[in-house]
Amino acid sequence: MAEKSKKGKQIRRTTKGKSANYRPTKKGAGMTKKGVAAYRRKNPGSKLQTAVTEKNPKGKRAARRKSYCARSLGQLKRSSAKTRNDPNSRIRQARRRWRC
Repeated sequence: MAEKSKKGKQIRRTTKGKSANYRPTKKGAGMTKKGVAAYRRKNPGSKLQTAVTEKNPKGKRAARRKSYCARSLGQLKRSSAKTRNDPNSRIRQARRRWRC
């Protein structure tokens, strides 16, 4: 897809929708490690972390995963029927990545 700049030159857009700091839907949605690092640089004091993807997390990581799964289930229930039933929707892919 190309757009024209103010000077009439064509600008080629390489990303579609989300920035490179976000994982594509097919790869589990959510933010990349690089994206989290960029966010934390822009927002000092932030505690943003990447997804808990291991099978048997211990301690705080297990609690964080359990909390995310409960929260995202609420999001899934409130979403439209089309999103709720689509196995490739962003919320479903993210839940799959977190092993919910």
